[in-house]
Amino acid sequence: MKAAGLRFPVSGSSSPGRKRRLLRLYYSAAPEPQQEEQPDPCDINGAQFDPELYLNKLRKECSLNELMDQESCMVRQIRSLDSDMQTLVYENYNKFISATDTIRKMKNDFKKMEDEMDCLSTNMAAITEFSARISGTLQDQHAQITKLSGVHTLLRKLQFLFELPARLNKCLELQAYAQAVSSHCRARCVLQQYSHMPSFRGIQDDCHAIMERLAQQLRQKFRDGGTSAKELSECVELLLQLDEPAEELCDKFLSHAQTRLEADLQGLEAELRDSAPIDTDILEFIDRGCNEFVSNLCLVIASYQELFVNRPQEGDKLLVFVDTLAARYFSLVERRIQEEKGVGDNSLLVRALDRFHRRLQAVSKLLPGSAVPSQGTEIVIQAARERIKQYLSALQSFYLDSLTDVRQALAAPRGPPGKEAPPSLPDLLTSLSNSILNQIKSVLASVHLFTAKDITFSSKPYFKGEFCSQGVREGLVVSFIKFICQSSRQFCESAGDRGGSTPPVLLLLLSRLCLDFETSTISYILTLTDEQFLVQHHSPVTAVTALCAEAREAAQKLLNHYVKVQGLIISQMLRKSVETRDWVNTIEPRNVRAVMKRVVEDTTSIDVQVGLLYEEGVRKAHSSDSSKRTFSVYSSSRQQIRYAPSYTPSAPMDTNLLSNIHKLFSERIDIFSPVEFNKVSVLTGIIKISLKTFLECVRLRTFGRYGLQQIQVDCHYLQMYLWRFVSDENLVHFLLDEIVGSAAHRCLDPSPMEQSVIEVICERG
Repeated sequence: MKAAGLRFPVSGSSSPGRKRRLLRLYYSAAPEPQQEEQPDPCDINGAQFDPELYLNKLRKECSLNELMDQESCMVRQIRSLDSDMQTLVYENYNKFISATDTIRKMKNDFKKMEDEMDCLSTNMAAITEFSARISGTLQDQHAQITKLSGVHTLLRKLQFLFELPARLNKCLELQAYAQAVSSHCRARCVLQQYSHMPSFRGIQDDCHAIMERLAQQLRQKFRDGGTSAKELSECVELLLQLDEPAEELCDKFLSHAQTRLEADLQGLEAELRDSAPIDTDILEFIDRGCNEFVSNLCLVIASYQELFVNRPQEGDKLLVFVDTLAARYFSLVERRIQEEKGVGDNSLLVRALDRFHRRLQAVSKLLPGSAVPSQGTEIVIQAARERIKQYLSALQSFYLDSLTDVRQALAAPRGPPGKEAPPSLPDLLTSLSNSILNQIKSVLASVHLFTAKDITFSSKPYFKGEFCSQGVREGLVVSFIKFICQSSRQFCESAGDRGGSTPPVLLLLLSRLCLDFETSTISYILTLTDEQFLVQHHSPVTAVTALCAEAREAAQKLLNHYVKVQGLIISQMLRKSVETRDWVNTIEPRNVRAVMKRVVEDTTSIDVQVGLLYEEGVRKAHSSDSSKRTFSVYSSSRQQIRYAPSYTPSAPMDTNLLSNIHKLFSERIDIFSPVEFNKVSVLTGIIKISLKTFLECVRLRTFGRYGLQQIQVDCHYLQMYLWRFVSDENLVHFLLDEIVGSAAHRCLDPSPMEQSVIEVICERG
């Protein structure tokens, strides 16, 4: 059995190919590429499907249930195919109908075309037969006809030559110069070729004489000032065809063109000279220059290049010619632009510059090597720069005029209650700030016309970069802000104790304006400028922080000067009140002096004035008895010893020693220290200056007993009211204490008044 299982059949099935297949199957090798299989008749989707064979196979291999399932599946597939076929028919119904109509129409058209082709074939056959008959008839006379035709052509040429002098004379009479030159050029070569024959020689001499007269008339047109540029070009072209020297014609052409172009320039110059009050706007002037001078210049350039295109050596003459005349035209345009001083409507100037720049681009296309377009662009750039300077000057004038209006409003007297009250400080500040901001916006809108998209020169690099950053931002906006700060600081440089002619309230108003600029206005204006002009900071520009710092510095300087001026005004009253009184022989005090009441009133008025523009500020905590301090405020230990009954000659020495010791341990008061931006700091500075002046004036006087008592009464009255205006009430107490102490030092009979009596006098005052 084992041997039988291993025996291989010896028949053809044991071929080497079969052995190889078995070995590959054993070693899991890749199967050989199979030969093309025969179509399966049982494949229902195949082309060789056999239904009977397929049914027999199903009956043999499948059970009853499987046959029923197969039947159900096949029924579903048939229904699906029917549905798909029906859908396909419905979807393509119109296409089927259209195809049917097309086929029917094609049948009719082809039938008609077939009849036409038959007719055409018949006609072609008749034409071929008729042509053959004509060729046969004329075959013998063809050579003779050709010969006669040549003779006829020659006779026509000879006739043209013999009639040429008469034809040229007729053209000369009719001034048909172009036709005469054309006719002569056609016959010139033939006449030259047969000039050895007498008849042709005579014709040639006559033609030369006539053409010489024609050339003389053409040359006369050069000397005729009324010849237009087009006629001039035609003359040059005809003379060139007559072999006139090109260099001489070139010079004459440019000379004649220069005469006409200079006439245009003289017309423009006369308009500038005669119209002192400008009758025509700049747009009309530029239009006239472009329509006359620039148009004629372009026509001259085009004609010159067309006539002398094959003579490049003459190109330098044209460049010099164009640049020389254009320089004169540009000088006139610059003079006219400089006369545009008004800054009301900028659109007219921008439109004129745009038209000027646009028309000059034609010169760059006709004459690429010319410097005219670049010079024109430079004029536009210079005009834009000058316009920015004019707008800056207008803004500065507007600001100064606004300050004048503010000063007049501040100086206006207050009318009776029934009349309209003058504007308050906050209203004036708001009005001034808004008017400045609106004017800047208006100027920016006018300047922005230079960068509009429909303006040709706005695409130039200057108007995309330097004009926006260095021109508008730096040259206009930043310069105007700096001007406001600088002009405001100049109010602090006025001579005189009272600050010159500048009202103190104007200093206060300007300090608040500069502070508002530092807080928000500068940042808003520069941001608006950067966004509106798309400013790109390729070159160094002024930083917002630097401008804000400059505005804050101006505000600080103005506020410091305001404090100084107001302090000096009050100090002047106190100084005069001390210097004009005899303090030794004065009477016993019965009331407070009027100047002290005036000091309190003015201080209260200043407090109200500053409070309208600045915030309150921070104060130190007040003591409960600030307004009812006893005289002990002014009677320190050194003064009690000075007033003691045991006053001895050595007492002054001890008193001075105690006073100096007391000053060493007291806080130093800086009278002219910078003030902060609030009401309390401003009033503190003013009161410090006033009381310090009072103190120094007291130190220069000599007092009697009643003079000292009057100083006591005045200082107590000031102490009752001034403490509430300052940041630290101890500052007022210390200065008033120094005043009374200095008066006691300078008193011949230092007998102080009772504190109760002082209080009664002050309360009554």
